[in-house]
Order: sequence, then structure tokens, then C-alpha cells
Amino acid sequence: MDFYEEDMSPFPGFMRRPPVGMSTRGFDEYFRCYPIAMLQGPYREMADHGGKIFLPPSSLDKLTRLHITYPMLFELINQREEQRTHAGVLEFIAEEGKVYIPQWLMERLSLDVGDLLQIKSTDLPPGRFIKLQPQSSAFLDITDPRAVLENAFRNFSCLTKGDIFTFSYNDQEYKVAVLETKPDNDKHAIVTMETDLEVDFAPPVGYEEPKRTSGTSTPRSGVGGGNLPHNVPLHYQGTMAQSINYASIAPSSNTAAAGAKAVSSNFLSGGQKLSTKKGSKAPTPNPSTPVAGSSSNEKPPPPRRNINGPQPLRLPPGKLFFGYEVKPVRTRNENGESIPEQETKVTFQGQGQTLRGRPKKDGGGGSGT
Repeated sequence: MDFYEEDMSPFPGFMRRPPVGMSTRGFDEYFRCYPIAMLQGPYREMADHGGKIFLPPSSLDKLTRLHITYPMLFELINQREEQRTHAGVLEFIAEEGKVYIPQWLMERLSLDVGDLLQIKSTDLPPGRFIKLQPQSSAFLDITDPRAVLENAFRNFSCLTKGDIFTFSYNDQEYKVAVLETKPDNDKHAIVTMETDLEVDFAPPVGYEEPKRTSGTSTPRSGVGGGNLPHNVPLHYQGTMAQSINYASIAPSSNTAAAGAKAVSSNFLSGGQKLSTKKGSKAPTPNPSTPVAGSSSNEKPPPPRRNINGPQPLRLPPGKLFFGYEVKPVRTRNENGESIPEQETKVTFQGQGQTLRGRPKKDGGGGSGT
């Protein structure tokens, strides 16, 4: 019996000739094709999003007699539409005369349920490079597409140029087209398992590059534009306060306090009299007499605003506030003389007083007789 000489042959297994005496006729059969969803038993979602088919048990016997070993690769041919692609085999549990293939393969070969499909055994080289194109921009929402594809490729044995396979991720189905495969051959197909495969991506179908706008989002100030003073230089050096001439627009603490006091004043409206004129026909309602549309309870006075604390800023648009002006403590008067410090007022120097009218008695034990 002859064997392959693994150590002596410089060619990979798919290029070696069969031993002497072995039949060179490969597996070539016709089957009625059906989608995997129609296979008996529970729905096999992973198989339906893969690249492997289900054949009957008799096909395994024939493949064994033909000495076709792992990986078993097949060429699927629809002679009526002149479409062909490649796939592997997952199990041999189909009914005799039937083959169950993924839905995307039926669409790839333009097959209907029950059509005749020719299946031939073949050999393909291990892939080194593949270029893919997602068919929807939703593919960009995947956080790590390379890791997701590596997991999806476990359900594939081979891929052919022109295939549009599917995979499921987070309960969503994605379609990906095969644009290019290397090494290129007459079948334009490669083996995707047990190989170091380099993957490249083309832009998804319908994807548009975001338009880039020139400049930054910060509005630019032009000459005489905005609410800045006219003496602000266009090209300046120093701090921001110097560049916007902060001294000319900074509000003083007294001005802000006066504005807040005016706003918080309770006497901005007109005065009202507490009593009506004599001879008026409209009597003054008593508090105990209910009046329609009014309440007998007195309205609480409006809350008074604190004018000593921080006040709200009311600056015109385009102006910035960097704090109040600093007023140093005056140590000299207008004549240049130093101002003496105020003498410290001494407190709590008065004599103690009692609430009782008579003075305290000196501490003695009991009453004397």
C-alpha cells in the first residue's frame, strides 16, 4: 500500500498526486438542495451563518472509499444559472438525495428550494490575504470587528471571491462581501481555517466620509466686530486680560452692589393707600367677609435679597468677567499722612448686676441663732 511521503514531498497536500492505484475520479454527485432552516430538529443558527453543508450518510461512505480526507472541500455548481462557489461539510445527517446549505449560499447560487445542485470534491490553497466589504454601515458599530470576524470564521472552511456571507452578532445579522483573495487561482477561492490570514476592509456600502469644516469652533473676532472695545489690539502679547482690555469693561464692586440693591428694592412700584376715600360707594370688605377671586389670608412679603453676598452678573453679550477690581487698604490720607490705627475698644469692663433686688449674702453655712 502506498502512502504520501510527508517529509519528502516539497508540495502541500492539495497539490500532491494520489498514490498509485488510487482512483483519480473525485466525488461528483447531484442533490436536491434545501435551506438549513428546513433540517429536522432545532434551528441551527451557527450553521446557517457559516460556510458548511449537510450531506447524507451515503456521501461519507463514498468519500471514504475515494480516500478524500480532511478538510473535505466541495465545489457547488448551479448549472442552470452558471453560478458556482465552494463550501465545507459539517455533518452527514441529511436525508438521502438531499443537501442542506446555508441561506446565503442559496442566494449566492440563485437556488430555489428543491433545485438540483451539483457537488464536486476539490482542493483549495490555504489563504494568505482576503479583502472584505461590509454591506451596511451598521458594521461600524461593532467595537472589535476583527475579533468578531475571527469568531465567525470558525464556521467556515473556505471562501470564494464574490461571496456575500452572513454572520450574527448581538442578535443582528451582518452581510459581508468577499472582494479579493490571495493566493489567486483559477477557482478564486481559499481555505480560511488553520492558516494565518491577513484581513483588509473596504468602506461599507453607503458609507460617507464626514465633512470636515475649516477652522475651529471658536468664533473669530474681526476688526471692529463684536462688543469688544475699539482699542483692543489684533496681535497682542501678554495675558488675556490685557488682550481684551479688561480694565475698561470690568464692573466695580460698588456698581454691582448698587445695581443689585436697585433690583431688590421693594418700593419700585407706585404707592397704595390703606383706606379708601370718603364717600366711596364701594365698601371696604371685612377680613371675615369672603370675596370672590381673592383670599382672606395676607400675602407673605417677598423675600429680601441679600446685597452683601455675591451678586448675579449682568454683562452684555461678548464680554467676560474675571473678578472685581482690587482696592488696597488705605494706609495714608489725601495729604500723605499715615492714618493711625483705631484704638481697640475694650468691652466687658462694667460691674456685674444681679436680677434680684438684694445683694448676695456672703457664703455662710446655716442660719445663726
